[in-house]
Amino acid sequence: MDLTVVIPVHNEAGGIASLLHELFVLPGDLQIIVVDDASSDDTPGVLRSCLRDHPRLRVLRHRQHYGQSAAIATGVRAAATPWIATLDGDGQNDPADIPRLYQAMDTAGDTVWLVTGHRRQRRDHWHKRLASRIANAVRARILGDNTPDSGCGLKVFSRATFLALPQFDHMHRFLPALVLGQGGKVLSIEVNHRARRHDKSSYGILDRLGIGIIDLLGVHWLLRRRLQAVANEQERD
Repeated sequence: MDLTVVIPVHNEAGGIASLLHELFVLPGDLQIIVVDDASSDDTPGVLRSCLRDHPRLRVLRHRQHYGQSAAIATGVRAAATPWIATLDGDGQNDPADIPRLYQAMDTAGDTVWLVTGHRRQRRDHWHKRLASRIANAVRARILGDNTPDSGCGLKVFSRATFLALPQFDHMHRFLPALVLGQGGKVLSIEVNHRARRHDKSSYGILDRLGIGIIDLLGVHWLLRRRLQAVANEQERD
């Protein structure tokens, strides 16, 4: 797989080493980039130890806490491969699903620009599942992205596709809508989801329910502007 796995982390000292071990036993010479978004726990120390064991690992660190989208963007820009996979650093995404998503992207054709995971059986507390269900429903209603689990951290896409998208805080939660707005197709694949085994989540229920109405409306405006631009081009033709 000509693929780089980008993992944004923030205070994941308890589980990042075991997650990296799972990744490095996958077939193929995967490149791994971990972006530490200014962790305040021992995540930097754990990652330094991992660097000694995994020569294909690269670690980048933000001096300030910029958020998950910024960490993903840092990793994608630093990648040297044409294909990118992302997954959350808390271990709830199963690395074993990455080859399936990559294969789906490889065989889907040029019109599919993004393959995203669908966590049908969530291993979270009920309030977190409820918040995510509401957030997905609101996004689908306003943006029409036709994606059952837009917030799943496990995704595969081309580096060029990502870099061509508008960059803003929380943009990782809107990737399907942004890709569709640029004329690409999105494929959802059911993936495994695991219970969180270490530390506490960096995101609470209010983060999910209040994903940011400004961001949501901003994406809606971007998509409408894109549609209007396409309509104007067709009129000129």
